[in-house]
Amino acid sequence: MSEEQGGHDASFEARLAAARGKQGLEAAQSGPDKPSDGMDGSALAIGMRVGVEMVCALVVAVAIGWGLDRLFGTKPILLGVFVLLGGAAGVLNVWRVFAPKHAPAPGIGRKR
Repeated sequence: MSEEQGGHDASFEARLAAARGKQGLEAAQSGPDKPSDGMDGSALAIGMRVGVEMVCALVVAVAIGWGLDRLFGTKPILLGVFVLLGGAAGVLNVWRVFAPKHAPAPGIGRKR
């Protein structure tokens, strides 16, 4: 009744590992026999992403603040408010990049 190594059991193990990875129960392999640390990519790529996210958040906020100030005639007030909001949004995006990834608690989000 037992099957040989490399038979259907190997296929089952591969499918089981893929299903666990899809559900987030196991860390995805980023290379051959190398566990992922949650930070895929080089340091330069991560640095560029962080910089772009900060600049984009500020540019969008400044554009919204400037546009609303021009629309309502309140020259520096809304621009200043939206610069602060854009800075906070940029920091939040950077926090999401570097925040530790936690596995979901058992039983939460499971379908019955």
